[in-house]
Amino acid sequence: MTIEKQDLRTGAPQRAPGAGSAEAAPEAGSKAAVGPGRRARVLPYLLILPSVAAFVALLGYPLYQVARISLLKLDLGELIRRTTVFVGLANYRAIFSDPFFWSVTVRTVVFTAACVGLTMVLATLIALLLDKLGRAMRLAVSIALVLAWATPPLTATVVWQWLFDTQFGVVNWVLSAAGFGDFSNHSWFDTGLSTFAIITLIIIWQAIPFVALTLYAGLTAIPRELYEAIRVDGAGPWQTFRSLILPVLRPLFLITAFLSIIWDFKVFTQVFLVRHGGPDRQTITLSLYAYQEGIAASHFGKAAAISMVMVAMLVLALTFYIRYMLRTQEDL
Repeated sequence: MTIEKQDLRTGAPQRAPGAGSAEAAPEAGSKAAVGPGRRARVLPYLLILPSVAAFVALLGYPLYQVARISLLKLDLGELIRRTTVFVGLANYRAIFSDPFFWSVTVRTVVFTAACVGLTMVLATLIALLLDKLGRAMRLAVSIALVLAWATPPLTATVVWQWLFDTQFGVVNWVLSAAGFGDFSNHSWFDTGLSTFAIITLIIIWQAIPFVALTLYAGLTAIPRELYEAIRVDGAGPWQTFRSLILPVLRPLFLITAFLSIIWDFKVFTQVFLVRHGGPDRQTITLSLYAYQEGIAASHFGKAAAISMVMVAMLVLALTFYIRYMLRTQEDL
């Protein structure tokens, strides 16, 4: 209850001491609360600003240059004369009207799907195996995985080519010694299918360690009480994986699968070193096709257009990934 007094000089009512300050306190407090809250909302954006700036500088500008070159006629003659000819979408019309481009695109998509699918399946099995092994054997397998992952792609490709060599390959010797037939002087690089199979083995061999160790780290985070509870309900190994492991590790499966898609879709070193896209250009992928058109044939505008198509395909895959992640966050 507010107590008012008459001012003896003016006759105006006068509030008791402390009454006005009590009513002004909430207003001052609200201003003080707004300030830190606003700063708390802006602070995360300020923290990621250097990373965004570095991302734009390191990726945005090169991507802009590739997009610009894809609209130019930039061959060896233009480089020598130091001139550029704007042709608009002519480079895109040239590659889209080329049947070989579409065959390479389909081949790249199928090749990527095979590599990613086999990588995810085998890495999941190895992660489950690591979860069941003892400490010593788990350490040995983990070291082997890390060594395979740390091997440079160039070195790994040379070693695998030697394993499948026609005259001195270990694979031919082992198959012949095991009684699977006479594999002496057998060439594994005569057909595009067998060559692609060897390239797929090389890529999977180096892709499995990262995915397997990531999934194993996720498995260690699942409480053992959940395993015991689902076993009490009568669930077998497959039911345990489908009802417990798969739902818990779904974000990890999604992240590693998407990263594998990016890596395998743009793989170049292994495809180039094995047979340079042979035999008869049957193992050419989009990345190697862009290299051949740009560096080898000096059609830089056409090569840039092929590169932009690759970027668009990866962005499309990223869009589906982001939409799924946002939908998952909304469900939570």
